[in-house]
Amino acid sequence: MDFELAVNNGLVIDGTGNPRYRANIGIKHGKIADIRPSEIKDAKQVIDARGLVVSPGFVDIHSHSDFALFAKCDAQSKIRQGVTTEVIGNCGVSAAPLKGEAIREAKTSARQYDLRVTWSSLGEYLSRLEHQGVILNVACLVGNGTIRASVMGFDNRAPSAREMKQMQKLLAQCMREGAFGLSSGLLYPPSCYAELDELSRLARVAASFGGIYTTHIRDESDGLEEAVNEALAVGRRAGIAVQISHHKACGRRNWGKVKRTLRNIARARAKGIDAAVDVYPYTAYSTWLSAAIPPWACEGGDRQLIERLKEPAIRAKLRRQMRAGLPKWESMTKGASWDRFTISSFPQRPSLVGKTIQQIARSRKRDPFEVVFDLLVEGEAALEIVVEDMSERDVRLVLRSPLSMVGSDGESLSTKGRLGKGRPHPRSYGTFPRVLGRYAKRSRLLTLEGAIKKMTSLPTSRIGLADRGVIRRGSAADIVMFDPARVTDTATYLKPKAFPVGIEYVIVNGIMAVARGRFLGRLNGRALRHDAPNL
Repeated sequence: MDFELAVNNGLVIDGTGNPRYRANIGIKHGKIADIRPSEIKDAKQVIDARGLVVSPGFVDIHSHSDFALFAKCDAQSKIRQGVTTEVIGNCGVSAAPLKGEAIREAKTSARQYDLRVTWSSLGEYLSRLEHQGVILNVACLVGNGTIRASVMGFDNRAPSAREMKQMQKLLAQCMREGAFGLSSGLLYPPSCYAELDELSRLARVAASFGGIYTTHIRDESDGLEEAVNEALAVGRRAGIAVQISHHKACGRRNWGKVKRTLRNIARARAKGIDAAVDVYPYTAYSTWLSAAIPPWACEGGDRQLIERLKEPAIRAKLRRQMRAGLPKWESMTKGASWDRFTISSFPQRPSLVGKTIQQIARSRKRDPFEVVFDLLVEGEAALEIVVEDMSERDVRLVLRSPLSMVGSDGESLSTKGRLGKGRPHPRSYGTFPRVLGRYAKRSRLLTLEGAIKKMTSLPTSRIGLADRGVIRRGSAADIVMFDPARVTDTATYLKPKAFPVGIEYVIVNGIMAVARGRFLGRLNGRALRHDAPNL
């Protein structure tokens, strides 16, 4: 057999958790065609992987590259980590379907990338992605916030019977066009306006097509346990697999709660609810600054929020609620230390990127809450922050759990153009090598086999990608080769746009994307589609 590419003398960790073994791999037509003990010599290209671990390409189960992938994005921040597949459409926000108010919101998001929105359906989005070309593989979820905005705008109320049917119809269409499931972002408008009944009814539609339900739960701090229980209730009512996104406990007063939530999830699994979590290996999170504002003030969208923030009486009310919190709303500024809130992206005021809210308040001689309101108005509510608020012990506990897999919660970024600006969270550049270097190699929290399983076969089996995430005959040839002695991240909060070391080769669908640590820029990724049952 003449192979297009051979990988010889590598130490194979196949993604299943099984022990490593020495083998040689032959690749043909984008697939792993053979795995044998003897060297393969009848190949057009041969990689000598001596001294390297050969594993399936890493799968980022929680990513936000929906618009970035269109924006002349070479995705170096992900592909050079060894990521060969991204799951996008997380946290209730997706690039499709687009109707009504969702069109305006998508155009606002796309504007930061100088991108024109020329699609409406998920099928059109995927087709455009294929036509343009993409570095890595992409699997899409559908955001319940996007569906809600398409049908109901940003109204803070329950849907009518007619609106519910419209949302279910939109979701069903997306599932037929290849979506892998439904996501919610219950911290963010308009997703946060959805209650349990609405979420369950939508999740039933996704379940009928074999999809999953992923959720940024309603509260990751004081109400963490109740929010996890709500997610499990969706799984029970809808008969759907539940993926709790970036599982963590925010605020020192809540550190340690993940021990109880993981135990509760395990108990739910024992009762038949298919629930799991993902986690990124950092103690800071990143989000929109507007997430600090109570949901009622965001009703109607960003334009309405900005108008409200111009009213002194509304500012006074918001300040009180942000300090104390509200029922069913997580206040990230409750007991906040403003030196932990750092501006990471601010197109209108790039000089403020890297500054904390506390530093800005001091320089302006303003109250920190007033500064938050001012910045939202100045930035048209489109600025991002990084917040240091989690415990390293909790990160380790979740990462070690058999319930968890690895997801960055970042996005594909480039080193040039708009995608090279700002000071993003280092997770977009370092998540996967950080797990390998810090938590497997140095601290031995995980075995190398266990860490790779959390990055490969666990996420692919979770979303329903049977032909990826493992090294075996017939699987798609998505492969990463790394030096186990050197592999680690180099991205930091101060210098986040730094590539990892030790990732030597990355293969996407049988074609090299990284060779000897050098990025090749080949567009060999695919827009993946879920194989839904015929209904």
